[in-house]
Amino acid sequence: MLSIQLLALCVLACVGTSTRAEDAAERKFVRKGMGEGEVLFRIGKPDHEAFRRVVRGEPEEKTWTYFPHARDRQTLTVLTFHSGVVTQIDRKVAR
Repeated sequence: MLSIQLLALCVLACVGTSTRAEDAAERKFVRKGMGEGEVLFRIGKPDHEAFRRVVRGEPEEKTWTYFPHARDRQTLTVLTFHSGVVTQIDRKVAR
């Protein structure tokens, strides 16, 4: 029984690793107008999140930053959200 659980854990670890590797390629398909949920589904959680404007009763603005990835070592991706929708996409070459 323990060997079956160990095997299942190994398979899940391999699947998680391959999914993360594909996320770097998916970053170029993020477009303005996409919601937070769709972005999370396509490329995963951001490496850094910062709130630009949080005022009670008004829509929030925040940025999600994705650091360079092993498959795309030079591109830093910064997404700006307004009310949960992508309004700006910045891709910067980091050296």
